[in-house]
Amino acid sequence: MKIQVVLALTIQFGLSAIAADHEKEIALALSACPALVAPGAGVYVLEKSGYVRVRESTNGFTAIVQHSMPTSQEPQCIDAEGTRTFLPRILKIAELRAQGKTADEIKSYVAEAFAKGIFQPPNRPGIDYMLSTENLVPDGKGGTTHFPPHLMFYAPYLTNADIGSDGNQGGQVFVAGEGAPHALIIVPVGHHEAEGGTL
Repeated sequence: MKIQVVLALTIQFGLSAIAADHEKEIALALSACPALVAPGAGVYVLEKSGYVRVRESTNGFTAIVQHSMPTSQEPQCIDAEGTRTFLPRILKIAELRAQGKTADEIKSYVAEAFAKGIFQPPNRPGIDYMLSTENLVPDGKGGTTHFPPHLMFYAPYLTNADIGSDGNQGGQVFVAGEGAPHALIIVPVGHHEAEGGTL
């Protein structure tokens, strides 16, 4: 009887811990969204085998904490076009990483998937909000660094030279992933209020 009670308590504790982790990740994902967008955004959370959707979208937006590196933390609020084109790549990378694939294997898979049309660049202008104050992005040296709230605009195959930028992430604007089908124009913005405020 005691063993059953202990087992039940252990299971309950484990489920409570998972629920708490999910709630924390949901809040972090939604912190990337403008106040008017967050209530209707769909939400994904990361589990051992990859991402799972925990809330359906009612406005076309998707909130997710991307981990382009295992140690990075990139809360995003992606519009409908990004949900169609960017989200599948984010989900697949997490799935492959959970399967133990190396960074090189994942990079090769993504390149091949674009070549085959499995992944597609955006077909129209759109926006990916990253308005959280808790962004930890790759620093280009194998680590991560804090990055302020910012807006990201889809810019397939664009380079920094195309917009007259030197690529300095401390500048007013630059292109991330330049030359790639998933390139983005990055524009840092001031602090926003996640709930009940404005940009």
